[in-house]
Amino acid sequence: MTLLKADGLTKSFYNGDLETVVLKGIDLALEPGEMVALQGPSGSGKSTLLNILGLLMQPTGGTLSFMDDRVSGLSEKQLSAIRNRHFGFVFQFHNLLPDFTAVENVAFPAAAPAGGLSKAMRKRAKSLLERVDLSDRLDYAANRLSGGQKQRVAVARALMNRPQLVFADEPTGSLDQENGARVMQLLREINREDKTTFLISTHDPDIAAICDRQINVVDGRIA
Repeated sequence: MTLLKADGLTKSFYNGDLETVVLKGIDLALEPGEMVALQGPSGSGKSTLLNILGLLMQPTGGTLSFMDDRVSGLSEKQLSAIRNRHFGFVFQFHNLLPDFTAVENVAFPAAAPAGGLSKAMRKRAKSLLERVDLSDRLDYAANRLSGGQKQRVAVARALMNRPQLVFADEPTGSLDQENGARVMQLLREINREDKTTFLISTHDPDIAAICDRQINVVDGRIA
C-alpha cells in the first residue's frame, strides 16, 4: 500500500487579480519505510509542496491520498487529526517552546490534545530523549540548550506519537557540520530501525546522497 500519493497537485497564490502559479501538476508517491530527499532551488515550489503533503496547506487542484484514502478536501479538524496521529515534523529552526523543558517539548504533541501531561507521556518523552542522547537534559528549559541539542529535541518530539511519516524541512540548515551530520545519522537510524518514512527537504547534496532516492522540483514541476 502506498503511504502518500499526490496526483496532479497545483497551487496558486493570488494578489488581487494577479495569479502566481507555484505548483504545476505534481505527481509523486511515498512508500512505507522510505527515506526520500526533496530537492530544488529556492523558489522552485519545494516548501509549498512539503506544506501541502504535510496537510498544512490546501492545494488549488489535484488530489492527495494517505494510505489509499483521499485527504484533499477534508475539513481542518479532520486534517489536524491525521497530522497529529500519523505525521511528525522537524523544522529548520526547531520551533521549540522556549520556557518548556525538553521533556515537555517532546511530549507536547500528545499532551496538548489531551489537556495535560500524563505519566505515560512523560515516560515516552524521556525514552525518546534518551534515544537522541539527551538523558542529561530532560528537565532543562529549551532556551538553555545548544542548537544541536534543540534539534535533537525536535527530532524526539516528531516521534512522540509514533508517526508513520516524518516531514523534515532543512533539518540541519541551522546547524554546524558536526551537529548536522549527527542529526542526519539519527534520522537514518530511526528510518531503518522503526521503518518510519521520511521526506526531507534539503539543499545539501550530502544529505540527499544518504537518502534512498531524490525528488527534484524545478519551476513547480517534478524534474
